[in-house]
Amino acid sequence: MRIYLDNAATTQLDNEVFKAITPYLLEYYGNPSSHHEHGREVKQAIEGARATIADLLNASPNEIVFTSGGTEADNTAILSSVRCHQIKHVITTPFEHHAVLHTLEVLKNNGEVKLSFINTDSHGNLDINHLDALLRSSSRSLVSVMHANNEIGNLNNIDLIGQVCKSRGALFHSDTVQTMGHYRHDLSKLYTHFIAASAHKFHGPKGVGFIYCRDGVQLSQLLHGGSQERKLRAGTENIYGIIGLAKALEVAYRDIDEHQVYIQKLKNRMIAKLQEQIGDVYFNGNSAIADKSLYTVLSASLPDNHVAGDLLTYFDQNNISVSGGSACSTGTASHVLKAIGANLSRNTVRFSFSKFNTAEEIDYTVEKLSALYKAIAA
Repeated sequence: MRIYLDNAATTQLDNEVFKAITPYLLEYYGNPSSHHEHGREVKQAIEGARATIADLLNASPNEIVFTSGGTEADNTAILSSVRCHQIKHVITTPFEHHAVLHTLEVLKNNGEVKLSFINTDSHGNLDINHLDALLRSSSRSLVSVMHANNEIGNLNNIDLIGQVCKSRGALFHSDTVQTMGHYRHDLSKLYTHFIAASAHKFHGPKGVGFIYCRDGVQLSQLLHGGSQERKLRAGTENIYGIIGLAKALEVAYRDIDEHQVYIQKLKNRMIAKLQEQIGDVYFNGNSAIADKSLYTVLSASLPDNHVAGDLLTYFDQNNISVSGGSACSTGTASHVLKAIGANLSRNTVRFSFSKFNTAEEIDYTVEKLSALYKAIAA
């Protein structure tokens, strides 16, 4: 038995998604920019996928632009704000994904923007009053705050943040990569100018995502060439990726209520069993608080195992796939854990769950971990 508990890094492709993609690998292979029937039928499928996504998010199809994933979407939102909307001040958090932080660091180092960080507490909660103060100190800003953190699972109140941005005339970008397909997003009600999403985080294919850009907000052209994606992103479209993205989101929204309940039960089971069998365990950020954290993520702080090799290797040797944090930061100290002042001498393991996990897998994982600590204590 091989157990996969690293769903925040990527998810298993849903079989319904695979079936939806297959015809576009084998049968419908035309170039959507071609003006013959082979091309037209594929172009129609792309626009159908765009309409499906827009309908699920209560947006307009022209507000959805396909990308290679969340990183490109985040980059596009930030660079568009600076290049098209003359943003000189960006407000963010120290917990953002590197797709956001590294982009902002480059802009800051180039002298293109001033960068400010929202105050936070030791659990990673944002000080909204400080955000408002930062906005009042600048004539026009971009606020970039993720919906949920990919390492400690903290949920941010993007509805409230959006309203603060609206009151101060700021642009608002939210990285929703970890929550798209796991929570319902009504973009007609959420005050945001950009959101980013990636299909492989909700059982879709890798290498495809989208940026939502509110109607009337300008995007900069990052790729030059053909007229694809309304001349915003040149290059032949990732046909099967786009079809798979739309199908994955459709399946996710169809089953979202059932899966939220099921996965939260798995997470609760993991919390209870870790506390019962390990004892010296606590959870980073708001990770173990149901209404303040992403139900698919649990960040556990465990005692030093005092054995050769790290804890992640031990899990892997016992056929359990987990991570210490973001898959994009393997081998480096977590900037998220540093930002909340976590004890970095302890072992941090991020368990992340999906609809494909079972209670038996949770039990086996904790049993293996408990066996390790019992052997050390003996």
